[in-house]
Amino acid sequence: MLRGLYTAASGMIAQQRRHDTVTNNISNINTPGYKQTNAVSRSFPEMLLSLTGAGQENDAQIGRLTTGVFAEEALSIHVQGDLMQTNNSSDFALISNIDVDGIAFDASGKFVSPDGEVTYQPQAFFTLQDSNGEIRYTRGGKFALTEQGFLMSSDGSNVLGTDGQPIQMPAGVGLDRLMLTPDQRFVDSDGQEIGAQLLITRIDNPNELVREGNGNFRFATDDGEGVPVAVNDRVEVRQGYVERSNVDAAQSAVDLMAALRAYEANQKVIQFYDKSLEKAANEIGRV
Repeated sequence: MLRGLYTAASGMIAQQRRHDTVTNNISNINTPGYKQTNAVSRSFPEMLLSLTGAGQENDAQIGRLTTGVFAEEALSIHVQGDLMQTNNSSDFALISNIDVDGIAFDASGKFVSPDGEVTYQPQAFFTLQDSNGEIRYTRGGKFALTEQGFLMSSDGSNVLGTDGQPIQMPAGVGLDRLMLTPDQRFVDSDGQEIGAQLLITRIDNPNELVREGNGNFRFATDDGEGVPVAVNDRVEVRQGYVERSNVDAAQSAVDLMAALRAYEANQKVIQFYDKSLEKAANEIGRV
């Protein structure tokens, strides 16, 4: 009896985490460059029940018993979000549609081969350097210039150029006087280069990244490394635009309600076990 109590309790915890994941997506639905996360649940190992004791020849398998579920991880969906025009010269949006030969990715940016091998679509990111000198990646392109001319992200990190150094504009030159070329170089109104080029990094498996807050990502391991996008990669940067979050509002509402109903169902099971244990303790125990 108590095993069922524990199973229902683990289900409530898993649905609570699923609910938290969905509400976090909804709260960031208007955050530029935000990538939706999905909670992945996994069951505990199953047990095979058998009827024994009447001789090996009479043993019979009754069935399998699942001992519970837990929210294993939250995976980010790194597919392209819609673009929104802002006409703000300090806003930049990435369009990333990198192909891999012989592979057709589905809507979630994933491909599963016939033998079960999973391949994720590579994605492009702006490259940042935080206050500790660590490399970070983001799709949020709302940048600004400091008084010293450094190009900064919304959280105060330096935006890096192809030389691996923070981008610094010439004194007195604002982004409203600069344009971005198709190869991510900044030029003035006369078409003269100013020596700054955005570093766009290609991450072959974006699921190797973990969130760090403020729309930033980092590699989960120290040996993780991205590479600059190649000329033939289908990557584009548009000035005066931002990338919307890729959160599906309708699906999020459905997932939110499903998590709530599943939580309530497990709650009812626990209440049933509680009443059964109360009856066993207070009534059967007196007989």
